[in-house]
Amino acid sequence: MNRTAKAGSPLLSTTGRIRQALENAILNGEHLPGARLDPEELARQFDCSRTPIRDVLQQLEASGLVQVQPKRGTFVTQWSFEELTERFEVMAEIEAACARLAARRITEAELTEMRQAHAACSEAAAAGDAEAYYLVNTEFHRCLYRATHNGFLAQEAARLHTMLQPYRRMQLRSRHRLVNSLAEHQAILDAIASGDAEAAARATHAHIIVQGDRFHDLVAAMRVSGTPKA
Repeated sequence: MNRTAKAGSPLLSTTGRIRQALENAILNGEHLPGARLDPEELARQFDCSRTPIRDVLQQLEASGLVQVQPKRGTFVTQWSFEELTERFEVMAEIEAACARLAARRITEAELTEMRQAHAACSEAAAAGDAEAYYLVNTEFHRCLYRATHNGFLAQEAARLHTMLQPYRRMQLRSRHRLVNSLAEHQAILDAIASGDAEAAARATHAHIIVQGDRFHDLVAAMRVSGTPKA
C-alpha cells in the first residue's frame, strides 16, 4: 500500500485511503452484511497501525455501513427483512421527492447528463452485465439528485442510497431485473423531460419500492449471495 501522505497530515491521508478502500469492499460485496470486521486483520491488510483502522470504523459507523456491538466487535450492517423494507419505503419517498423537484428544475445540461447515464445503463443491460449496470445506475440516480437543486435533499438521498447500496446491488441479480429497471428509468426520464412532476414522482417511487415479488426476489438474492439470514 502506498503510504505517501499529504504534508502535515499523514494520518488523515492514510485514514482517507483506508476508508475509501474498505467502503468500496463493503459496497462491492467483499464483506457481506453481518460479517465481522477484525481490526487486527485490517491493520495487517493495509499495513498500518490500529489507530487509522479505529478512526475508519468510527466513520463507517457514522455513515451507517457498520455497527459496533459492545464486547462482540464491529460488523457490516445487517438489517432484518422488516428493517430493510422500512428503509426501502423511506428511500422510495425521498427519491420520489427528488423526481418531483427535478421535473420542475432540471436544466438542459443536467437532462443531457441524465440521458447519457440512461444510455450507458441500456448498454450494460444489453450486455447482461449487472455489475456494469449498477455503476451507471448509480450515476443515473446521482443525476436525479443533482437536478433537484436542493442540496439538503440531494445529500440525504445520497446518504440513504449508500446505506442501501449492497442490497440494491443484489436486487439486480434477479432474473429480468436489468430489463425491468431500464424500462423504469425510461419512464422516470420521460416524465422529467416533459416536466410532469407527479408522473416522475410516481415512476420513481415504483422503481425504488420493494414489495411483493420484488421483495421475494431480493430475499432470494441475499441467500444466494451468502448473506446471513436476518
